[in-house]
Amino acid sequence: MTIHSPLASPAATIATLKRWGLYTNKALGQHLLIDDGVVGRILRLAAPLSSSPDEGVLEIGPGVGTLTEALLAQGVFLLAIEKDARFAPLLEDLRERHPEHFDFLVGDAVALISQLKPTISAVVANLPYAVAATLVLECFEQLVQVSSVTVMVQREVAARMAAHPGSRDYGAYTVKLQLLAQVRASFSVARENFLPPPRVDSTVIRLDRSSTVLDKDLYAAAVFVADAAFAERRKTIRNSMRSYFAVQGLVPQCVDELLAASGIDPKLRGEALTLEEYLRMGSRLHDYDSRWS
Repeated sequence: MTIHSPLASPAATIATLKRWGLYTNKALGQHLLIDDGVVGRILRLAAPLSSSPDEGVLEIGPGVGTLTEALLAQGVFLLAIEKDARFAPLLEDLRERHPEHFDFLVGDAVALISQLKPTISAVVANLPYAVAATLVLECFEQLVQVSSVTVMVQREVAARMAAHPGSRDYGAYTVKLQLLAQVRASFSVARENFLPPPRVDSTVIRLDRSSTVLDKDLYAAAVFVADAAFAERRKTIRNSMRSYFAVQGLVPQCVDELLAASGIDPKLRGEALTLEEYLRMGSRLHDYDSRWS
């Protein structure tokens, strides 16, 4: 039987923590993967991963290096970002053992992503759940060469990523992410596959960047419209957008013109609109917002 990571078991994980004098920090959302079968499924879902130094893989939150070891065994060039500085000596040891294929940074991934070199082509990670949604969107927005993101997230976050118009999970975040990427596949992971077990259910999900490259300003305008449409979710899109426009310093009366020009029924709610309709409104806003401020 193939072993993907020598650390993917309770005994190996506990021994590694003891060796380095470490323990998991609940406040940082550290739940270490201890099932090698799950590690193997992650690798298969993320494949193919390039072994070229010009197309590195990013891992966020490597912890003791369970998934890290498995990725390095695939021959990838791996950069890891770890927020918890206590894990730095362990990761330094890993870098010394793989000097040509592994490097790491210590810090907040949300802050560091925009500073990374544009050579990262894929992200594979067991993400800290509290910031998972933000990190995935940041990867697609900031790392222009990233073609795929395969990550472990809370089940509810995965549902928001994959939601369809009209569903309760469909919201502004869904619109923003799906304008840039589409879900390819996913699978569920039981709580007992982690040390310590989380109190939430987990999903590994892969998203691939959309083949349609949006103009940066058009994307920003569509994001603004999505935020406006879902600002007051229980209200009609017209009323929610008027309130949001006023707060943002735009003339709220112009929402009626924007909706009419985009062919949108003002009595609908934000969750009823498709990505194409948000893009249509974003395009109108991008063209005419100078008249509305």
